[in-house]
Amino acid sequence: MTMSRAAGSRLRAAMVVAVPLLTVASMAPAQAHHPFGLAEGTQLNGWQGLLSGIGHPLLGPDHLLFLLALAFVGLKRPQAWTVPLLAVGLAGSGLAQVLSLPAAWGPWTEALVALSLALEGLVALSVLPSAWLLPLFGLHGYLLGGMVVGAEPTPLLAYFAGLLLAQGALLLVVTSLSQRLMGWLGADGRRLVAGIWIGIGGAFAWVALAS
Repeated sequence: MTMSRAAGSRLRAAMVVAVPLLTVASMAPAQAHHPFGLAEGTQLNGWQGLLSGIGHPLLGPDHLLFLLALAFVGLKRPQAWTVPLLAVGLAGSGLAQVLSLPAAWGPWTEALVALSLALEGLVALSVLPSAWLLPLFGLHGYLLGGMVVGAEPTPLLAYFAGLLLAQGALLLVVTSLSQRLMGWLGADGRRLVAGIWIGIGGAFAWVALAS
């Protein structure tokens, strides 16, 4: 019976990660341009800024996978993390407006964001404390904020509103399903998924530095 339960847990975990892995295989490590073919930061209007803010966290695979992985990290009160994570993410985006990195650092920044997936996997394995999620989310926010450096106040605020809407909605869904997913996966499934996320983060980081 013990072997049967373990095998079933691994099978369920494999089903959970199948769709993200297929997505990862068909997408670039990070999206460097605005979604939907919109203008760059200095040319955005308010409506474009809102759409870009909604699209960036959902269409960039590293950002999306980081958000999805919060479902299996095993937070004791997952929904209580929603507001702090959003606040730290928006703070990171705001910091990017006043402290931008040189363009030459771009690949290293992308690699660091990719490695955040691996670190998130280590949090799921209880190797790192859950508090690491806050600076990691802030790092994602910083990179997302870098997409609109130089934008006028109206599209900039609209972009931030889009980020808040997209990330907030996804965080609410993910955290509300977290406890159910954790029970469904079991301990073995959780370890398997965390290991896969660590591998994805390492692969993304390698591609970012090699490209």
